[in-house]
Amino acid sequence: MTEPTPSSFEVHDKAVLAKARAVLDASESPRAWADAVVDAVKRNDEWRGQRCLNLLAPEAPTSPTVRRLLASEIGTRAAEGHIGRINRWFAGTQHIDEVEALCVELLKTAFRCRYADHRLMGSMLGNLTVYHALTQPGDTVMTASQPFGGHSSNRHDGPAGTRGLTIVDVPYNPATLEVDLPAFTQLARQVRPKLVVMGMSMTLFPLPVRQMSDVIAEWGGQFIYDGAHQAGLIAGGQFQDPLSEGAVILTGSAGKTFSGPQSGMIMWNDPQLTEPLTEAIFPVLVATHQVNRVAALAVAAAEMIEYGQRYMAQIVKNSQALGRALDERGISMLGADRGYSQTHQVIANVKPFGGGLEVAHRLAEANIITNKNLIPGDGPEDWDRPSGLRIGTIEITRLGLREADMATIADFIARVLINGESTQTVGQDVIDFRLPLQTFYYNFDNGWPAWVNGE
Repeated sequence: MTEPTPSSFEVHDKAVLAKARAVLDASESPRAWADAVVDAVKRNDEWRGQRCLNLLAPEAPTSPTVRRLLASEIGTRAAEGHIGRINRWFAGTQHIDEVEALCVELLKTAFRCRYADHRLMGSMLGNLTVYHALTQPGDTVMTASQPFGGHSSNRHDGPAGTRGLTIVDVPYNPATLEVDLPAFTQLARQVRPKLVVMGMSMTLFPLPVRQMSDVIAEWGGQFIYDGAHQAGLIAGGQFQDPLSEGAVILTGSAGKTFSGPQSGMIMWNDPQLTEPLTEAIFPVLVATHQVNRVAALAVAAAEMIEYGQRYMAQIVKNSQALGRALDERGISMLGADRGYSQTHQVIANVKPFGGGLEVAHRLAEANIITNKNLIPGDGPEDWDRPSGLRIGTIEITRLGLREADMATIADFIARVLINGESTQTVGQDVIDFRLPLQTFYYNFDNGWPAWVNGE
């Protein structure tokens, strides 16, 4: 095999790539190389899937049925085009049409909307769909910057930037973590954005959708709600409903709170948006779109309709309880004066403990998985080493945990950060806590946690 020259540019960690190269060089057998991949997957299954407390806000465990569908035979089939015999490029797709039509109707039911599309391979493609369909290069849009929770998909280094848009920051109050509505109103009337797109990866509280929509409606501007993180909370009725508050489009991730396969979704009500949006999806952005993923998404939507209200409510209760417990143990939490969170995540300021990068990796040594996060006060220079830590409650909730268990989890974190205990010692206690918890609830396979019915 041809190796890269030492001077060539490489975006990936060279040491990790070198380790992989050494594995390949140790054998001439392609079968052995394949076995190395399988073994790595097994190691991840055993550690991340059985022995860790996964507190990542962007991750959700899928139900057993959803997981089986992701490995189904239908995933080997192509289904280019829109649903229907005339619309497909290939014959023999009648059963695929059934699956996709069920998925569309289930998404419409889950999100209480008139239109939905299921073909987006990732949630960022939802935002790219919006920018392609509704803007032209040079148009002005307003979005939130990353230190206040914004996401790159709506910034210069993401789909908005690739569309050649002029991007203006939505003003934020760093003390309250809220949109500064007076400043927004003044700035918006000055720059007259075609779109305001609010995509918040650090999301703790509802957004002022109605007020912002009313402002930009003065010149025909439209509000887009990027609900990548909040989609499950919205479907479960535990958060604001953007489409009823003035947003014309809701994009979202099927992973995260929606607890489905990793992919994107897009929902809307205005029939005039249907043609530009669906033409942006196909043939521009998506061709063959992994029908196994669509089937899995459809079942996840059905599970959300059945279990979502109570599941999402418990996620929020756990976030609030975990935020409070961490605060009580000496870890500063954002939004403490507002109850810490109304979503699936809480944000800690861990700068006193070495910052988000250092803390996240230290906790990972103790089998607690979190992620570094920019917070107000961080600048562009802090991108790799921000001050914040994002902590989510989706997976631990689906394992059946509730408020009282959050104190135990906070104790594990405090033992590492406050008490300075060995990560090996804490990590073993985490394993002992996690190993009995191997069943995911709030789905058709396993139903409710026992405590829901008083068992």
